[in-house]
Amino acid sequence: MDFDFTDDQEQLRDAVRKWVDKGYGFERRRGIAKAGGFSREAYGQIAELGLPGLYIPEADGGLGMGPVEGMVVMEELGRGIVLEPFAQALIAGAVLAGYAPAALKAAWLPKIASGEALVVLAHQERAARYDFEKCEATATAAGDAWTLDGGKSIVPAGDQAEAFIVPAMAKGKLALFLVERTVAGVATRGYGTQDGGRAAEVTLKNAPAALLTLDGLTALAHAVDIGIAATCAEAVGVMDKTLAITVEYMNTRKQFGVAISSFQALRHRVADMKMQLELARSMSYYASLKLNAPADERRRALARAKYQLGVSMRFVGQQAVQLHGGIGVTDEYIVSHYFKKLTQLEMTFGDTLHHLGEVSSRMQDTAGVFA
Repeated sequence: MDFDFTDDQEQLRDAVRKWVDKGYGFERRRGIAKAGGFSREAYGQIAELGLPGLYIPEADGGLGMGPVEGMVVMEELGRGIVLEPFAQALIAGAVLAGYAPAALKAAWLPKIASGEALVVLAHQERAARYDFEKCEATATAAGDAWTLDGGKSIVPAGDQAEAFIVPAMAKGKLALFLVERTVAGVATRGYGTQDGGRAAEVTLKNAPAALLTLDGLTALAHAVDIGIAATCAEAVGVMDKTLAITVEYMNTRKQFGVAISSFQALRHRVADMKMQLELARSMSYYASLKLNAPADERRRALARAKYQLGVSMRFVGQQAVQLHGGIGVTDEYIVSHYFKKLTQLEMTFGDTLHHLGEVSSRMQDTAGVFA
């Protein structure tokens, strides 16, 4: 299998990296975090690069690209620990393009692709933990119209988004709906997250909604898997930069008159960090390459990937802090923010223990060992 990136993919990576390096420095990020954790201006700059349209067909105003391009972009945004929830644009674009009726596609896909509209997945509920099949929100039909009742938690930039993709129980089965934030019956309560970003609690009371698909479980599983793959790729970028910052610090920090990078025990710990990073990178590739596989195969692959990424994120983050010493946990120093981002990503779309259970439950009789 050829793991080399194409020229177009490398150009895409270069464009995103240049924007992150020049347009999204640490001080700007700190300012965005203090201002609430989401910048419409920064998201607009991401949109100017055409990125929200990656998974949207060209006929609908997008770029018509695939999972590998999404992975490339998420890695670079991870390197800059960008706060704006770009992964949600990938989820919304793919779900609407793949499952929505034509009228809903025509109304929303061009706006998502241009960055005019931020549409986010609002699927988590308090009682569900990471099991997206548990849903207490309900949908009521009146002719061709639908209304929703329920609550969703930790919705990315939920009080800033233009609309939500919401799962709800309709006629005894899970369906997906699109709900605009500004319609009657929708209330949001925004707050900052641990990594400096923004989320919200969303309450729906007889809120008007547009039916996206009655086969909500299939579409929601696909949406979550896209989110997992994006999270894995973002985490690789975060870990890559975390390791680089740590190595740079060790080459400049002196103890007993020499750089601490000369100490053999510390060099071994850096080597272990590098090994965990490369394990994570390979599983991120695996996750992205399996996004278009049949559902059962895709779900197994994404659970495996997220488990390994969780292990790697915890190891790399903790080692980076330990190798820095006390300065590694101060708000003024950049590596603490990378550590917090890794901690939050480890719990996004299911933590490590959850996905270990998923891997176990999806094992076949041979456990993949014997043919």
